[in-house]
Amino acid sequence: MKETKTLVKIQDLSASFFSIPVLKNIDLEIPIHKVVALIGPSGCGKSTFLRCLNRMHEEVSGAGIQGQVFLEGQNIYAPYIDPVLVRRKVGMVFQKPNPFPGLSIFDNVAVGLKLMGVKRKVLFERVENSLKQAALWDEVKDILKRQGTSLSGGQQQRLCIARTLAINPSVVLMDEPTSALDPISTARIEGLIRELKEKVTVIIVTHNMQQASRVSDKTAFLLSGELIEYGKTSQIFTNPSKGKTESYITGRFG
Repeated sequence: MKETKTLVKIQDLSASFFSIPVLKNIDLEIPIHKVVALIGPSGCGKSTFLRCLNRMHEEVSGAGIQGQVFLEGQNIYAPYIDPVLVRRKVGMVFQKPNPFPGLSIFDNVAVGLKLMGVKRKVLFERVENSLKQAALWDEVKDILKRQGTSLSGGQQQRLCIARTLAINPSVVLMDEPTSALDPISTARIEGLIRELKEKVTVIIVTHNMQQASRVSDKTAFLLSGELIEYGKTSQIFTNPSKGKTESYITGRFG
């Protein structure tokens, strides 16, 4: 069987707020072109872990971080690394859809491309491709000049995913991307996540155990800032090796 390449390697990662530990000595390897779900009760450090992967954690007042995060073999916390370039390689989709107000659907997707200096003659093609990847093109191709905020909640979230995909990231981080959406929109986003792994690696935080089992290839269970268990999703949900994992996924706590 062909060995899967590791895209992101986390070594001895710890994070804190005002010296209060939030993550404790996390070691984790994330394979390329897979979906990895992060599960665990509220306050266990899942969202902080995500923010450490694209250097957003350090932007928060009082934040501290130790350890190393390697993307394609390069430590993103090396002193010579530009955090802006890291965030181009590691995109982020937030819990609540956040299209830029005052910008059209087209410009919401194009904004990052324009900042990168993408020429006008290829801009439309890149925007169109990104909207197609986000399964939104057929719904908006005739209304590209409308404001992004005019779309429904589920469409807005796919617009934000298109905006993230436009700059060709290697990794897309998703922090509970369907928690504010209705079941139909949630199903569309889940289908999209499964398709996206053909092109990018997806790391998703979710409180929904069924969602984690549906969309992910591997699952990591965090508890009180510690990585309790990490493995194939099928194994985590049917035969976990740790008692704490079994207790959580069966609803005994959390």
